[in-house]
Amino acid sequence: MANQIGVFFESKPHAEGVAGIAEHINKFWEPRMRRQFFEVLDAGGEGLRPIVAEAGASIRRPAEEHATA
Repeated sequence: MANQIGVFFESKPHAEGVAGIAEHINKFWEPRMRRQFFEVLDAGGEGLRPIVAEAGASIRRPAEEHATA
C-alpha cells in the first residue's frame, strides 16, 4: 500500500512527494500498519519504492506496546 501512495506522489516535485507520502501515512495509517511498514524498512526496505523508503525518515514510529503483568 505504501508503494501505491508512492506512485501517486512521484508525479509531484521530489521533496513535495516525499513529504506528501509521510504526511499521508502519519495521518491515515493506524499504528499496526506503520509498525508493519517499519518492519519492512528496518529489514532493508526490499520492495519499497525509493521515494517511499526516503519518506520513512519523516514517518512517526508507533509507540512500543508495553505488556502489563
